[in-house]
Amino acid sequence: MEEALPKKPPPSFWDQIFTARTMAWEAYKSKPISHWILVLLSGGLMLTAFPASSLLSRVYYTNGGKSKWIISWVAVAGWPLTALILFPTYFICKVSPTPLNLKLTLSYLVLGFLSAADNLMYAYAYAYLPASTSSLLASSSLVFSALFGYFFVKNKLTLSMINGIVIITAAMVIIALDSNSDRYGNVTNSQYIMGFMWDILGSALHGLIFALSELVFIKYLGRRSFHVVLEQQVMVSSFAFGLTTIGVALNHDFQAMANEARSFKGGKSLYYLVMIWGAITFQLGVLGGTAMLFLSSTVLAGVLNAVRVPLTSIAAVILLKDPMSGFKILSLVITFWGFGSYIYGSANASSETS
Repeated sequence: MEEALPKKPPPSFWDQIFTARTMAWEAYKSKPISHWILVLLSGGLMLTAFPASSLLSRVYYTNGGKSKWIISWVAVAGWPLTALILFPTYFICKVSPTPLNLKLTLSYLVLGFLSAADNLMYAYAYAYLPASTSSLLASSSLVFSALFGYFFVKNKLTLSMINGIVIITAAMVIIALDSNSDRYGNVTNSQYIMGFMWDILGSALHGLIFALSELVFIKYLGRRSFHVVLEQQVMVSSFAFGLTTIGVALNHDFQAMANEARSFKGGKSLYYLVMIWGAITFQLGVLGGTAMLFLSSTVLAGVLNAVRVPLTSIAAVILLKDPMSGFKILSLVITFWGFGSYIYGSANASSETS
């Protein structure tokens, strides 16, 4: 009778560190340096521009702004900025514009409609929730990015990633149970619940937009050149801008902007600075997210989108004096734990694929 072969001992912690380092080095060598520069720039935009736009939206409401449509409109009003970056790219990179067909145009239109709806949902969240709370709730976008990426783009889901999803969901429940500690005095209970629900729905839609954007790259655009990232962002944002402009006009909010500016705490100059910088920072943040989808995947874009949560929360507490209860701190710590589990699982999934 043959003797059973001894079981191979599981890899030690240092073995796993060495393997991860080797994989990272191989991944680095497989791409040109220009790719990693673009990855760093895109990640930097996501981690700075998005938190800045969230804080500016909260400043708008804190200082007297009331319209949800105006903030939604500001979020896409910066689309010409991306167009200004796109047009010189055709000459510098010696590439031609991607020809539009019916399927690609419809894809842009659908993504534009979803982006407009997503911005409106988040506007309700910013109106009724502290910036730190709304950003913590927005971390649930990682959950939806993972699920939609799994169903639409066939991204892998490991047990560690599922564990991270469950942990982040638990963190959202903790915030819901502690709703009385951070509610503003002028916000009713029903408004707080509405802001909570719109934030979660907006995060779900954000995850869907990430997955569908990656699907457009895979099916219709390919990963030919970085200019397709700019093209998609210009088309999607311009469609969203057109749709949102119709909503603002029907709600008579363009006329209301002059009245808001006059009564804005800090004066007209601060009001228009908030509008201008809100448009610029949001557009740069979305550009960074779209670029990350092109350069990497929904997984990494979702992780970075979620990592900005603690940055926004900490900045909101320091700059806007947001309330930070013990439950909210606990939720932030648990969210970090969920991120760690998810990132570890996505790294394992990448190693298995390679």
